[in-house]
Amino acid sequence: MQKKLIIFDLDGTLLDTVHDIAASVNYALEQNKFPTHPVDAYYSFIGNGLDKMLERALPENHRKNEEIALMRVYFIEHYYKHSDDLTQPYAGINDLLEKLQAEGYQLAVASNKVHEGTTQLVERFFPNIRFVAVFGQRQGHKAKPDAGILNEIIALAGVEKNAVLYVGDSGVDAATAINADVDFAGVLWGFRPRTELAISGAKTFVANCDELYALLAQY
Repeated sequence: MQKKLIIFDLDGTLLDTVHDIAASVNYALEQNKFPTHPVDAYYSFIGNGLDKMLERALPENHRKNEEIALMRVYFIEHYYKHSDDLTQPYAGINDLLEKLQAEGYQLAVASNKVHEGTTQLVERFFPNIRFVAVFGQRQGHKAKPDAGILNEIIALAGVEKNAVLYVGDSGVDAATAINADVDFAGVLWGFRPRTELAISGAKTFVANCDELYALLAQY
């Protein structure tokens, strides 16, 4: 069946955000006198929400709830001021979104990034795209891979699940699509390797935006 709704992950899928995220976590670590990490380490820290990322960044003997909460305060303070210093859309993303919108697809974003940070970046980098929904991690809502975020967007769009494609770069995203019973495309330009996507159940992969656009014609 032809797809009508394309839902995108944000970090590692639409936007290359790793440098700004790393800078803000490292700032929080510095403020609490903990060792920092190189940017490359954050590719494996990101993906399961802010608290889990901060937990992974902390030394093993300091991963207590109160220390994660304090790190969160410093991270948010820094990130909201510097979230787009080095962040950029991946090659071809802007053209792809504009083309899909012009062809009548409904578009949405489903991220484990804090909701306010998600909406801020989407408004900053994609001001001309009319997303049916832009959801990050919100209080009272389970993070991906729980299917709730996708199910909520699908209900808002008013489409059947077989008319949906979820696009993401991680095993978390692949598992979310499986849990929501929707088709999934794993992008190979993001934060996680193909092996992680495959282990989590992904069967369809795209190496660039042209391949993603061509994939839609196959449904």
